[in-house]
Amino acid sequence: MVAALIKAEGLTRIYEMRRGLFGKVTPVRAVDDLSLKVLPGETLGVVGESGSGKSTLGRMLLGIDPAESGTVTFEDKPMPAFGTAEWRALRVRMQLVYQDPLAALDRRLTIATQIREPLDIHNLLTKDERDARVQALMAAVGLRPDQADRYPHELSGGQRQRAVIARALASRPRLIVCDEPVSALDVSIQAQVVNMLRDLQDEFQIAMVFISHDLKVVRNIADRVVVMYLGRIVEEASSDVIFASPRHPYTQALVSSVPVPGQPLKGRMILQGEPPNPASRPSGCAFHPRCPLATDICRTTVPMLRTVGLQRAAACHLVEGANAPIAA
Repeated sequence: MVAALIKAEGLTRIYEMRRGLFGKVTPVRAVDDLSLKVLPGETLGVVGESGSGKSTLGRMLLGIDPAESGTVTFEDKPMPAFGTAEWRALRVRMQLVYQDPLAALDRRLTIATQIREPLDIHNLLTKDERDARVQALMAAVGLRPDQADRYPHELSGGQRQRAVIARALASRPRLIVCDEPVSALDVSIQAQVVNMLRDLQDEFQIAMVFISHDLKVVRNIADRVVVMYLGRIVEEASSDVIFASPRHPYTQALVSSVPVPGQPLKGRMILQGEPPNPASRPSGCAFHPRCPLATDICRTTVPMLRTVGLQRAAACHLVEGANAPIAA
């Protein structure tokens, strides 16, 4: 049994929302009692609609957002408190790739300077070795040598994201959290960046948490997938299993919406309504107001994430029947 590189147990993150200056403070559970693990060299895909808590989970795994309860363990050691010397030292081993590369880069610094920045901050390598590492990383992500002295606004969106990925790889981390890294890119550029990430992961043996709402991208890059809805995991399985036979009704709806080239969208399950307000969660299963299979128990009792077979876990009272063919 391979030990987990990073493990989260019972994570809960609550934000406070206030309407107006003197309005009542309402707690919002962005992440609710969530547990998962990532193995060395594995890619874990995290999918779900906007507002499901995916980005908050990514920041909690890196120790950026504190948890109200629960723990994060990285390399068998508890995650240090945010901002401490121990937490800063750990940044060498774990990095974040942001959704918007232009916002993630400093417009006043050249691309080479920003790729080199982690090496300077953590005092890694000699000056000549840092220069060589920057050149090697630029080549690895497909940037030309003449682009080293350019500024972020002088590059395309895809080139900027390549620079952000190169910077994340500079310290040779063991874990990278990618938060919607290709959502702002054209489809053709998305494919290039995803293929590049796969190649770099194989080359450097990096574990990756890949957060996205685009299931087509996740299917191509993830080894294992967790599906989130309103702060909880509703289904977890290997990528092949979850896309071939989704069991939770919410996962079925997401998978059925993914187009397959050359095939009509038969049996598509269309969700009704919008995700509920996280500040006013429905009783029982949070998905029951939109679920076509909901029964009385779904409205009153919160389903627990439980093992179904050998390669899957699902949080659904009707999980045994949730694999029935989807009605047109």
